[in-house]
Order: sequence, then structure tokens, then C-alpha cells
Amino acid sequence: MIVEDDPWYGKILQHHLSLNPDYKVSRFLTGKECLENLHQKPDLVTIDFSLPDMDGDALFKKIKEYSPDLPIIVISSQENISVAVNMLKMGASDYLVKDDATKDLLWNSVIRIKENQGLRKEVAELREELGQKFSFDKSIIGQSDVLKKVFALMEKASKTIINVSITGETGTGKEVVAKAIHYNSDRKKKKFIAVNMAAIPKELIESELFGFEKGAFTGAVTRKIGKFEEANGGTIFLDEIAELDLNLQSKLLRVLQEREIERVGGNEVIKLDVRLIVATHKNLQEEVDNGNFREDLYYRIVGLPIALPPLRERGNDILILAKHFTDLFAKENKMSALSLSHDAKEKLMKYHYPGNVRELKSMIDLAAVMCDGKEINADDINYTSTKANKAFMLEEKTLQEYNIDIFKFFLKKYDDIGLVADKLGIGKSTLYKMIKRGELD
Repeated sequence: MIVEDDPWYGKILQHHLSLNPDYKVSRFLTGKECLENLHQKPDLVTIDFSLPDMDGDALFKKIKEYSPDLPIIVISSQENISVAVNMLKMGASDYLVKDDATKDLLWNSVIRIKENQGLRKEVAELREELGQKFSFDKSIIGQSDVLKKVFALMEKASKTIINVSITGETGTGKEVVAKAIHYNSDRKKKKFIAVNMAAIPKELIESELFGFEKGAFTGAVTRKIGKFEEANGGTIFLDEIAELDLNLQSKLLRVLQEREIERVGGNEVIKLDVRLIVATHKNLQEEVDNGNFREDLYYRIVGLPIALPPLRERGNDILILAKHFTDLFAKENKMSALSLSHDAKEKLMKYHYPGNVRELKSMIDLAAVMCDGKEINADDINYTSTKANKAFMLEEKTLQEYNIDIFKFFLKKYDDIGLVADKLGIGKSTLYKMIKRGELD
């Protein structure tokens, strides 16, 4: 849409843009006519800054109220720099001064805006695909009761902007859960920024999170936008939050309280609208009790706690995941479909998975390579964990003490005395006697 009160000049601009057959160009003489036709949903509007019925500021604001994301190019006979700067600050896509070069500058500006719109559309489509990829049932595979409880909490989290704290052993899928929450929330069209606190040197974390200005320190040759600012409007995921230095914990607390940051070496206050999700494999409450984590920060970030169960407590999910990883490996490597033998399934179910889901995938990938034919057998499955052969023999104990540990493990896993007795090949009376003696709960 071209809004121009000079009919002759408006026709020149309309004719020039219409040379591109992809453009449909409408022309209006007043701001009122433009506003009355915004329901046609134009892709771009050019407005004359000086119109007979309203000035450029007023028309600009009314258009933005109707359609906040609609690009607007301001065309004016005024060469006043302050006016141009003000319109650009308000969100104008471009400001052009009327002269002989205007129509060519407008042509180039329209091309640039069209390219940007194409990129935004592409990003939106990709994020929509991510949302589908990270639907709860596709991002986290399993049907166990403990996992269904996690799904219920994730659904609650995705409907609000409450902070979320995710705990669980390494390899249980904490970042996958964080992404699923983000891409199923109202913020799914904005950025999801993940930061591993344990992977950044202590002296660089502040500038990495909050950014820095040019010249803030040696080597700061240009301004850098921090992760919080990059995530503005979206979600920031701070993994391994327990590794954050105490001094930086106080700075993070202030940012979360004030909802604003200042870049290192700068004075500009930047307002934040960021959803926070944190994760750790440690017990944060214990870290607080031990003086390693600030109590006030703990209560600020804990929000909705989600505890991810280790794979060994998810029962038949092990086989569901194994089948998923087998199919995925075959597809990625253009192989025929693979199946798991009965012995292979039994072997998978007996393992304790200190590396959790990540370890299971590694085991299945290796087994798929090692197997002959279309079936993975027990001999093809190798325990990849360095803890596999010594996880159970960490301490010197009596045989009775090891028996108690075994019984506790099975009771916790199955929560059924009859089933545990069958699994271990013992009588139920043995377990009842140990409960009566106080050796088992």
C-alpha cells in the first residue's frame, strides 16, 4: 500500500513498483483511506510523513496498533535527521527522503523487506516443525507410569511461564524436556537458548550470559550480545546450574529479580522477558545445605520441579526405547529393518544403565553394527559404561548386606513382593521375614 497525497508522485511510485509482476500495489491519498483498508492485510505500507488528515507519527502508530509486525517505509520531503531517527526508533523499516533517487531506493528497500519476510516465514516454519518434533509423545519415548507423571508436569509447565527446575541423572534427557516445554508453550515462535554452565570457564560466564560492550576488557573489540538478551521473548535453559560460582549466583539472582541486565562494561539497562528453565544432576537442596548454592537463588529458580526417573526405574520403557533406536539407526544408515531377539531383550532388561537413555542408544547403535542378519542377539549387546563391571562392587560388604541391596533394588523397581520373589527365585516369606527384622522397608 502506498499512502501519498500527491497523486502524480504516488502514481510514479505505484508504476515503478508494479514493474515487478509479483507485486500488487494499491494507492491511497489519505491516512484515513489507508486505515480503512488494512483489513486487506498488506505485506508492506509506505506512508508520506505529511498527509492532509494526519501526520506521519499518528498514522504510523495507528497502523502498528492494528498490525504490530507490518513493515512500514516512511517517505518524506523533510531531511530533518531527528525526525528520521525518531521514526526508525519507533520501528520504521526505512526512512526515505523525496528526491530523484527515491523510487530506486524504495525498490531496493522493498526487495530487502521481502527477503526478510521470507526468512521470518522460513524461521516460523522451522519452529513449527520443531514444535511437532518436540511434542511430548515424540520427544520422550516411553509409556511407564513414572514417565506419565513427568508428562503431566510438563503439560502444566507449558501452559504457564513459571520457572522450571529439572533434576535427573546424566543421560535422562533434561534438555529434551526443556525444549519440549518451550516448543509447546506460547513462546514457541521465539528463541530457545541453551547454556551449559559447566562447559564455560568461570571467568567468561558473566560476559557469556549478559554480554559486553566494546572495550570492556582486553580483547573486547566489538559489542557482544549475551545469552539472556539473545533469549529475550523466549526461553533460556541453564544446564548444570549447580556449577555456577557463588559470586555469579548473586548476579544471576539480581537479574531474575529485576528482570533486566547491563552488559559488562556498559550502562544501558536492557529489560528482559525471558522464561527460565534450569537443570542439574545434583540435589540442589543438599547444595544449599552444604553452602555451595545460595538459598535465595534456589527459591527463585526452583519454580515447578520436574524429577526425571533413571532408565533402570522405567521398566518396559527400556524395550520401547531400544526398538525406537533400532528403527532410527536402520533408517539413518539405509539398512533393512532390525529386530531384537528374546535373549537380547532379556539382557537389556537386566542391565542397570548408569548412563541412562544416552547409554542405551550407544549400546543399540553398536549392536546394530555388530549383528549378522536382521536380528540383534544377546551376544551383539555390549555394556558400554565404564561403570558396568564395578558399579555394584564399590564397597566391601558381607553377602547378607549385598543381598539386602539387591532386594531393595528390586522392591523399588517393581513395588510388588510377589513379583520380586518370582524374579529372584525366592519365597515371599524370605522377604517378609527381612521386613519384620527391619532390614527392608
